[in-house]
Amino acid sequence: MFSKVLIANRGEIALRILRACRELGIRTAVVYSTADADSVAVRLADEAVRIGPSASRRSYLNAAAVVEAARKVGAQAVHPGYGFLSEDADFAEICADNGLTFVGPPPHVMSVLADKSSARALMSRAGLPLAPGAVQPVPTAAEAAAVAAEVGYPVIIKAAAGGGGRGMTVVRAPADLPRAYARTRAAAQAAFGDDRVYVERYLVDARHVEVQLLCDSHGNGVHLGTRDCSVQRRHQKLVEEAPAPALSQATLDAIAGTALRGALDVGFTGAGTVEFLVDAEERFHFLEINCRIQVEHPVTEMITGIDLVHEQFHVAAGTPLRWRQEDVRFTGVGIECRVNVEDPDRNFAPTPGRLDRFVPPGGPFTRVDTHGHPGYLVGPHYDSLLAKVAVWAPDRDLALSRLDRALGEFEISGPGMRTTIPFVRRVLDDAEFRKGRHSTGLVDRLIAAPKPTHPRRKR
Repeated sequence: MFSKVLIANRGEIALRILRACRELGIRTAVVYSTADADSVAVRLADEAVRIGPSASRRSYLNAAAVVEAARKVGAQAVHPGYGFLSEDADFAEICADNGLTFVGPPPHVMSVLADKSSARALMSRAGLPLAPGAVQPVPTAAEAAAVAAEVGYPVIIKAAAGGGGRGMTVVRAPADLPRAYARTRAAAQAAFGDDRVYVERYLVDARHVEVQLLCDSHGNGVHLGTRDCSVQRRHQKLVEEAPAPALSQATLDAIAGTALRGALDVGFTGAGTVEFLVDAEERFHFLEINCRIQVEHPVTEMITGIDLVHEQFHVAAGTPLRWRQEDVRFTGVGIECRVNVEDPDRNFAPTPGRLDRFVPPGGPFTRVDTHGHPGYLVGPHYDSLLAKVAVWAPDRDLALSRLDRALGEFEISGPGMRTTIPFVRRVLDDAEFRKGRHSTGLVDRLIAAPKPTHPRRKR
């Protein structure tokens, strides 16, 4: 096992990794920007290295500065968390060139999977079902229109190098396609430095279901079940649960087995997630593979009892996987929601500011991952995620009630600050969601509906 790890991230995931290191007897160093000088991770780490100003591109996305920090503190490995450099194959290769273990898949695997188009081609060859559409990028609007005409509208145009819910445009009519195609290419170039896009059929009222995997460098792999991530705003998740509800056991087994087969086929190692869209007939279609720990990993930990960050370190250190598929046991239901500092009434616009009051919930089987505290300044520079509240219960009804109870206890206030908590509680009250019959259109439906006028009941 490593003696010292550099944590190349911030916020709650930096704390999550730091705590795992402490439990494994690993010394920690964190990098931080000027904006994060007073963060909890900086205070708790054994060492901290400032790598730049607030702007991400000059700090957390500055690969050279991160590697230099790792060399300076004598780290043996770098854990990138999620976001930032976590799926940057070039960064993983730079780490290897400097004698550092990157906690994630090998650079060549990351490179082919980070490109959505090449990942689709690989998964197609491995036998995974794809949504109808182009496997390769479409270089012109005319070719995009031809693909759309073949598969039928609506279609979705996606950036080949996309991620994080960015670089996607839904097109519902042929007349809208040329402008949407040009706009998506421009957005992809601005966000990812790569304007390639592809086109596939947009599945209306589909479920977003993913499979958590663990694979080692010795050819072993296990799946840790499914998660439903259908509650999304702007293609970014708000509520996640494990296992995916209201699907037959045969479908859940088929999705999980297919995901593991595809990942092993391409030589994936570490903790990763294979994502699918599932239609009303329970037909599932490959979306992408994420080569990192996911924000929603706590719900899988809750139903399996397996610490995913611990396992990431064991795999990165070269240890054969410590679990066989028959060792993995699934118990109960885990549900997580993201508490973002955003105003749902203004299209989820960020509302940064200082936390005057911050009292997270507690209680049985309730987990809060957060970097917030009274007096903490939520700045405008980074993602608006402030906390994750996750609960476990033996059945889904109790898990929903427990999460609602926990959110009702969460106290967050500051000048002009809004959070997603009231909106998430509307989700938990929705009849279709409570039956597990919701789709990725749920958030848009709730936004379009009148807000409840009755007082919010307490659970």
